[in-house]
Amino acid sequence: MNRIHFFLLMAAFVIAGCSDDDWSGSFDSGTTDTDTDTDTDSDTDTDTDIDTDTDSDTDTDTDTDTDSDSDTDSDSDTDSDTDTDTDTDTDTDTDTGPIMCNLGGYSGDFTINTQSDVAALAGYTSISGHLNIDCPSCTDLGELICLTSMGGDLFIWNNNALTNIDGLSALTSVGGYLHIAYNNALTNIDGLSALTSVGGYLYIGYTALTNLNGLSALTSVGGHLTIYENDALTNLNGLSNLTLVGGYLHISWNNALTALYGLSNLTSVGDYLVIGSNDALTNLNGLSALTSVGGLLNIFENDVLTNLNGLSVLNSVGDGLIIYENDALPDCEVCDLLDQITSGPTFTSANNNLDDICTPVPGNCPP
Repeated sequence: MNRIHFFLLMAAFVIAGCSDDDWSGSFDSGTTDTDTDTDTDSDTDTDTDIDTDTDSDTDTDTDTDTDSDSDTDSDSDTDSDTDTDTDTDTDTDTDTGPIMCNLGGYSGDFTINTQSDVAALAGYTSISGHLNIDCPSCTDLGELICLTSMGGDLFIWNNNALTNIDGLSALTSVGGYLHIAYNNALTNIDGLSALTSVGGYLYIGYTALTNLNGLSALTSVGGHLTIYENDALTNLNGLSNLTLVGGYLHISWNNALTALYGLSNLTSVGDYLVIGSNDALTNLNGLSALTSVGGLLNIFENDVLTNLNGLSVLNSVGDGLIIYENDALPDCEVCDLLDQITSGPTFTSANNNLDDICTPVPGNCPP
């Protein structure tokens, strides 16, 4: 076979092996190239999705910060534990049990300025010196429950939060002064119900007391007795067992005081007797047992006092009488009193209700 025949056979073979589909596939191959470009675009979209995922990672970091805040809440739980410890301490203080009165006498003076100072005297039965209770923040004297006697003075003053003195309910005697003043919330002194004697003076002034019933066991005051500027005090009934005042007796500027009946067992006053500026006092009947006044008798500016009948057994006055400016008191009442005084000077200064007409009496009264 020559070279021409060979090429002719090959050409025929090629023509016989190809079909229309093959040609179509050939055109599809071009279309496939176009799809490839589209795939490229898809790759681009895929990159965009990756960026979105990156943003999601960022949000995850933010959540992590939120968890950090949760750790802060854990610190708050720690504070709660601290509060629990505090409550435990309080319970420990409360469960101290009854106070044992086994420490005997406290030697020297003592001042109470804080509530913890009160606790320092728990268990003592006496104090040889002075006790000064000057504690604006104190609310309770309960830990003084064992105290039965004071060798020196007892001052209870400037205790603005103190509503009672029940912690002194075992106290029977005060050797020196008893001074009660400027206790703005204290309306009674019932805690002194066992007190029988005060060796020095007894001063009750500038208080909110409505009565003195807490002094119902008191029989003697060795020094002075002063009841002064107690605006809410209406009576002295708590002094019904008092028989002796060794010094002067001063009852003045008690604007709500209507009567002196609590002094009905008092027989003598060692020094002067002053009754003045008690705006609601109408009579002196509570002094019906009083026989002697060692010093001056001074009765002044009791605006509604109408008579002196309560002094009906008084017969001795050491330094005379000064009775003046009792607007409702007739002068003849003063004259009658002068007539019954048998011992001591009898001079008087009378400037009362001169307009009243009195029944003439013999002696010092005018005819």
